[in-house]
Amino acid sequence: MGKNKLLRMDNIGIAVESLDDAISFFKEIGLELEGRTTVEGEWSGNVTGLGSQSVEIAMMVTPDGNSRIELSQFLTPPTISDHRNAPVNSLGYMRVMFAVEDIDEMVARLSKHGAQLVGEVVQYEDSYRLCYIRGVEGLLIGLAEELGNK
Repeated sequence: MGKNKLLRMDNIGIAVESLDDAISFFKEIGLELEGRTTVEGEWSGNVTGLGSQSVEIAMMVTPDGNSRIELSQFLTPPTISDHRNAPVNSLGYMRVMFAVEDIDEMVARLSKHGAQLVGEVVQYEDSYRLCYIRGVEGLLIGLAEELGNK
């Protein structure tokens, strides 16, 4: 028997309160809405362990088509936990990092959607400018601008 090989990472899932607000925010970063639908019924609840559920989902894709974020708004059952504003050293989901061309311009655009810097924009050696922001619904987002390739 051959060893099972990993083919790819399909997506990361993020539960949100407002699917419309989250779609708008991730569009501003540069992702495109690939599709939006409602997933419901016992079969989907069997995957998540929640039993019968109804979840509206939106699949967002990066411009290169290689990475996706699945945004989920649970209609039933209701959400029971909220750790969106946990500090970066909390266990579990930490952040999603995006490579951008102009970090200052991106921070300015996202601040119009309520995003706030967690610390400050810093430079790492001659390689990157980096920052963390709290975006829509308090989600932690990383931005990285590669230096020297302009």
